Formats: sequence, C-alpha cells, structure tokens
Amino acid sequence: MKPPVSSGGNTSERQARVVPRDTIAGADLELLEQFAQGDRNAFETLFRQFQGEVYGWIVRMVRDSGAAEDLTVETFWRIYRARARFDPRRGFGAWARRIATNLALEHLSSRRRETHLPDDSPPAASGGPPSDAMVLADVRERVVAAFGKLPAKLRAAATLALIEQTPYAEIASALGISTGAVKSRVFRAVRLLRRSLERAGVKP
Repeated sequence: MKPPVSSGGNTSERQARVVPRDTIAGADLELLEQFAQGDRNAFETLFRQFQGEVYGWIVRMVRDSGAAEDLTVETFWRIYRARARFDPRRGFGAWARRIATNLALEHLSSRRRETHLPDDSPPAASGGPPSDAMVLADVRERVVAAFGKLPAKLRAAATLALIEQTPYAEIASALGISTGAVKSRVFRAVRLLRRSLERAGVKP
C-alpha cells in the first residue's frame, strides 16, 4: 500500500523550475525527525514542500512531463519506504534528489532498450523533392533517436549539461560523482552522438 499523499492538482511543466538546494535547510529538524520515525503527517508536509523540486529535476532528465509525474510519485513512495534510513541532520532535498536521479536513470535505461533509429529506407516518391521542413523534421527525428540510444548515465549527464545548461557541480551532486566525471560523461556522449548521426546520414 502506497503512502497517502495529497495530489495538489495536476503537475505542469511550469513547475519544472528547480529550487536551489539551499532551500533544503528550511525544512524543520523536528519535522524531519518525525518523518524518520514514520509520522505520516510529517511525510505529507515534506511531500507538499518538495514535490515541485523533485518533479522539476526529473523532468529535466527524462524530458517527458507524463513520465516525470509518475516518477515523482514513485520517488516519494521510495522515500517513504526508506524513511528509517534517513538522517534528519542531513538535507532532505539532496537525499530526495538522489533517489529521484536513480529512478530517472532506470527510466532512461528502459527507454533506451525500446528506442530504435528511424527506418533508413528512402521515402516514397511524392512527385517532387522534400521541403526544407520535411528535411529538418527528418534530421530532428534522427537526432532524438540517436540521443535516446545513449547509455542512460551518459544521456542524463548530456541532457542536463547540454540541453538544460545545469552547472556541472549541481549535476555531480545529484549523480553522486565528481565534476570531472560529469565532464567525461558529457564528452563521451557527444562523441557517441556524432558517430551515431554520421551512421544515420546526418553530418553534425
């Protein structure tokens, strides 16, 4: 049975703004201690306080608002189950973000297994050359497909660094790795993307 949480209305992409980690200190120590002891009211209070932050972080990683909503619920379910291992003296938000990151990586791994590059067969004759819009759409599909085939850890780092423009230090903290490791993952992701696109007939 999952913990009772208030829905608080539908989550929208407008909530995708990530709250700075410093706001974690605003959570009252007594509240955190009550949560660690299994108090459901304390858990619901933390859910309301951090739902938007967790959703915002996840949607930046998975780039899918519907999936992010589901993963946010699952994140708080895992948080509730792991409450006895939580140290109230440490930041709740950082702990929640780490759990959310692991879930997002699992999601990206499963999506990668389902992703395939578009069919390379030539399009059916339509009586004339393709329009610029058709060419751009085809290129975009191939880029998205190539991005989706990246290993989950590389994809997450590249998405946050290249698309979301997230600072390397923030990415490193969420992924539990060094800043240098983040840069290495981004470099490897770019290299794999370039090779994949070249094989797909797209010159980066």
